Amino acid sequence: MTAAADAADAGQAVADAHRGEWAFVLAATVRIAQDLDLAEECVQEAYAAALSAWEHDGIPTNPAAWLTTTAKRRAMDAIRRERTFRSKLPLLVEPEATVDEPTLGRVTAVELEDAVPDERLRLIFTCCHPALAQEAQLALTLRLVCGLPTPDIARALLVSEQTMAARITRAKKKITIARIPYRIPRPADLPDRLAAVLGVLHLLFTAGHTAPSGPTLMRTDLADHALHLARALRELMPDEPEVRGLLALLMVTDARRTTRTSADGRLLRLQEQDRSRWDRTALAEAHELIVAGLRGGRAGRYLLQAAIASLYAEAPSYEQTDWPQIVALYDRLLTLWPSPVVALNRTVPVSMVHGPAVALALVEALERDGRLSRYQYLPTIKADLLQRLGRTDEAAVAYRLALELTDNKVERAFLAGRLTDQGDRVDTMSRQAASTD
Repeated sequence: MTAAADAADAGQAVADAHRGEWAFVLAATVRIAQDLDLAEECVQEAYAAALSAWEHDGIPTNPAAWLTTTAKRRAMDAIRRERTFRSKLPLLVEPEATVDEPTLGRVTAVELEDAVPDERLRLIFTCCHPALAQEAQLALTLRLVCGLPTPDIARALLVSEQTMAARITRAKKKITIARIPYRIPRPADLPDRLAAVLGVLHLLFTAGHTAPSGPTLMRTDLADHALHLARALRELMPDEPEVRGLLALLMVTDARRTTRTSADGRLLRLQEQDRSRWDRTALAEAHELIVAGLRGGRAGRYLLQAAIASLYAEAPSYEQTDWPQIVALYDRLLTLWPSPVVALNRTVPVSMVHGPAVALALVEALERDGRLSRYQYLPTIKADLLQRLGRTDEAAVAYRLALELTDNKVERAFLAGRLTDQGDRVDTMSRQAASTD
């Protein structure tokens, strides 16, 4: 324990611990509480207590241990109070109905650790309960286990903040009303929850790779967290092709981490990045995973996304990218996973193969569809295509819409710069036209 800290230092230490240690603290506490709501409440209380305690007593050398101990003690106190209440007032308490758990079962602590050694990954598997809809599983796990703010989860899942808040609330109510127990699943039950777990890790990484909001392009703590969990999942389920695919996708994408912004923090597009600085070790490891996965049989959505990302990374330059092969892989991916986001991403290589006019027609069809009305990258891609077609006024309108939908400060600065460029082009064209009159 250090000496007493001022309020600002204590507050910063608590904020840092929340970003980096929330999942550890919650995972440890839920094992004591055996109830996610109670565990979450105790962890929140522990963080609140840390603000005053650390200011008075100093910041502990191991903040995670301090928070975990405090949260566990609060959970044990709550359990003791509940037991006392039940023993003192037996006639006022209805006996709990026996819950049939054919797929969950009760297992010993040793079996639990053998099944899922990583405590954070164990909690994610636990929260991805099959009684909940997959969207609810994703939202609840990202909010409670990964600590993502509700607005950021809403952006990741392309819904409004109000819709997402209601979805999380309904999921928690269903758990309470239906008395769904949060039991850690047995090894045989893990495959049934794998799709949801993969979705959680992918969305967690995506929120770290490009933060939905905030002053920096990335939240490296989230990206690192997702990479760690993906590796732990690979160790747990090494023969699952989609586990290999997800890990490869995250590694290929993260290999560009240090080149995505300039020295002054400006966003650099893929064609502007210094490819010599990409992490070649990570790219090589990901390539091996992709090749092994493609040889192993029918590729799933994560493996195909990894193969697409790898083709971008392997090209000597942006212009030399194998665009036709990327379009072919996107076609396979769309057949397997007909997502509007995938369809939008496909328009970029389509524009390189068939021209911006063809790609623009596809983007406008997605715009009419309406499912991507909250997705800032649709107007961004549309603006780029319009600019390439020389339709600068329309490109400026699309950039303004993208700017309205974007909360990340670095991305907003990039879009504002593109919008200024459009204005400069319009002024130049107007002066050229006037000079010829």
